[in-house]
Amino acid sequence: RTPGQAGKSEGKGREMADSAGLQFVSSFAFEAMQKVDVVRLAALSDPELRLLLPCLVRMALCAPADQSHTWAQDKKLILRLLSGVEAVNSIVALLSVDFHALEQDARKEQQFRNKGGGSNGESFLVSQLQHGLTLEFEHSDPLRRLRLTLSELLVIMNKVTDSNGEFFLKSSELFESPVYLEEVADVLCILQAELPFLLPIVDVAEALLHVRNGDWFMCLLVANVPDSFNEVCRGLIKNGERQDEESVGGRHRTEALRQLCLMNPSQALNIRAMVVEECHLPGLGVALTLDYKPDAPDEAVSPLVSYVSGLLLGTNSKVRTWFSMFIRNGQQSKRESSSVLWQMRRQLLLELVAILPRSRSTRVPNNGKIDDEGSSGYSGLREEHVVKASALLRLYCALMGIASLRPTDEEAEQLLQLMTSRPPATPAGVRFVSLSFCKLLAFPTLVSTPEQEQLMVMWLSWMIKEEEYFESAAGVSASFGEMLLLVAMYFHSNQLSSIIELVCSTLGMKIAIKPGSLSKMKTIFTQEIFTEQVVTAHAVRVAVTNNLSANISGFLPIHCIYQLLRSRAFTKHKVSIKDWIYRQLCETTTPIHTQLIPLIDAYINSILTPASKANPEATNQPITEQEILRVFQSSAGQADSSRGGRQRYSITTQLLILYYILSYEENLLASTKQLALMKRKPKSYSAALMDQIPIKYLVTQAQGLQQELGGLHSALLRLLATNYPHLCLVEDWVCEEEVTGTLPLLRRMMLPFIARRYTQNQLHQAFQKLPSSSPRLMRILEYLTLLSPGDLIPYAEALTASMSLLLQPAVPRRLIQTLNKLWMGLNTVMPR
Repeated sequence: RTPGQAGKSEGKGREMADSAGLQFVSSFAFEAMQKVDVVRLAALSDPELRLLLPCLVRMALCAPADQSHTWAQDKKLILRLLSGVEAVNSIVALLSVDFHALEQDARKEQQFRNKGGGSNGESFLVSQLQHGLTLEFEHSDPLRRLRLTLSELLVIMNKVTDSNGEFFLKSSELFESPVYLEEVADVLCILQAELPFLLPIVDVAEALLHVRNGDWFMCLLVANVPDSFNEVCRGLIKNGERQDEESVGGRHRTEALRQLCLMNPSQALNIRAMVVEECHLPGLGVALTLDYKPDAPDEAVSPLVSYVSGLLLGTNSKVRTWFSMFIRNGQQSKRESSSVLWQMRRQLLLELVAILPRSRSTRVPNNGKIDDEGSSGYSGLREEHVVKASALLRLYCALMGIASLRPTDEEAEQLLQLMTSRPPATPAGVRFVSLSFCKLLAFPTLVSTPEQEQLMVMWLSWMIKEEEYFESAAGVSASFGEMLLLVAMYFHSNQLSSIIELVCSTLGMKIAIKPGSLSKMKTIFTQEIFTEQVVTAHAVRVAVTNNLSANISGFLPIHCIYQLLRSRAFTKHKVSIKDWIYRQLCETTTPIHTQLIPLIDAYINSILTPASKANPEATNQPITEQEILRVFQSSAGQADSSRGGRQRYSITTQLLILYYILSYEENLLASTKQLALMKRKPKSYSAALMDQIPIKYLVTQAQGLQQELGGLHSALLRLLATNYPHLCLVEDWVCEEEVTGTLPLLRRMMLPFIARRYTQNQLHQAFQKLPSSSPRLMRILEYLTLLSPGDLIPYAEALTASMSLLLQPAVPRRLIQTLNKLWMGLNTVMPR
């Protein structure tokens, strides 16, 4: 090999504290062995090649299964590669012994030991030793070297079997002598390759954990059988401890697996997945994540944040409990600075500090270097860091709330600095502010000094001031302003459990928050930032949500208004909310938002029931009749007949207003006695108003939208049955099936299109000329039967005005029967 080729492999070897001075197989060399890449193997340095000789010598000497010309050429290159290496001769000699006889003796020794023999040192493999094991190994021929190593290995494997999972570290002269480590490794690899049934590679790897330099031997063993990598790793993980940081054995196992993954980094994430699957060795999962260096790093979220968040916030409760125990136990360990948990916390803190605005990151852990500018400034969080900041906040919430992590003073300080930073006005920025706010509520102990409290108050004041700008600039319907209002209202009404529920919902995790811990936040909110009068005055100025529907998630103005209505804050402070509610009802669409019906109910209650007996006039104003009529101007036929035009108000708005009127009238009737005692007489809606509302038409429309309307349709039916029972006759419903059912619809679709359209005037004239115009009137009525009930409404006046003319003696019965069908059709949209 040229000096340049040898230089390629510089730095690929690595050393390890427990196996000081030993060279491990590099990832470059392991990949060359996996792919049998002769060119790469030729580029290895002599020390690296020495580690792989057992496999290469067997490859060169054994009869291959591959008889291709390509392999023949590669084999020549391997022979040329081995020709100048002195150690090859000793490995060839090892391969020349009778392995069948050796296996027979080994099995006899196993049976003998299983029967309780061998206590006096008798052995079928090795006769009585005259000197120490190392000296015997040095002076032995190849066969005796194999026997010595096999005997020592079987002793360790038997002891592992008998230990019942209890870790031990066996002192073995053979595996500890630095002079003969490479020769012992050669013997070990040859033994395992030639006696695979006697020495399963997973069992051998398990035994090597219990000797010094075991991780080095294990890496050499796997490197010489590269296909066994996943099998060995899975076996070590299956036999591993549930909590590896707590015991010496767990730490040994974790370090060995970590070295294996450094040798084969492409499989590190698969091994990490095995760790999670088995719920063993949590420290190994974290260590592999810390070691992992992706080719194209994700700028948004780091691998460590993604991995730990997935464990704590995933759906698998078993995994969550297992990893939470790792965090709890790790905090009790006295090995603070050397533990994997400490390394994880240090890395997370470094990532947190790295994204802080420069004017705020005044300290950096572990002597990191960041310029310390004036800490009084408020430079904003950079846009490319917002998603990463949100992910870090959620992770720290999970670590503290689910895994009971106790933050250090440094962690708490930097977390508070991040939470009170000011992001750009983007949807991600809105999300970050919401998360920060909820984390403050969930962990108020992060604010411990007067300076920190002042910082929090200033940040909350900034939230109030900037909320409207954020909502418009970010283009989102649900901003953090509504959440602020809602929390303020909950504090005023002492609904602390609702605040806890809101916090958990926003953070996306279940956290145990003691109501008592919110007392400081309650004082700040109710006395310094949001007095109840400020809350009500601010709430009524909040813009309604455009096109409100169940598809819009998050906390909206409607949630705030609903809570204020329930607490009677508007009437207490004489703030009119009628216009806001009316505007919001006019800005609704399907699927209906779940908060709309409770909002209407709370509003009706605030109209009819005073906030207190001392002030019976403290009630809200009802929606006026003019406002109600405005909603129904384009319903019941007009909009259907002009399909090109756009309805001013949606069917959802009309149904909600109808629900409001019916529910208002029912509650007014039910409260008559109570209102009389208070000498109050709220105004009832007039019969003239009800006559102009197409109740039957709207309920029919609602029947076809039941899934999108939630419980609104059933609520309307209940109110109709009470207030307008004549609109709920079973006979009408049965007759309506004949007009609006499937069969009439199919008949209309199958009949040929009638080009001629008849006007109301033509219908009126045909009626006037009865009975001579019976055939013409029949044609017009047959045409009208093809129209939908909504399209019949323009003809309703002409039909009802001329019905008496059908009582003449010569009028055909068929005319009367056809008119009866039209009447039933009109009855579905216009009550009789």
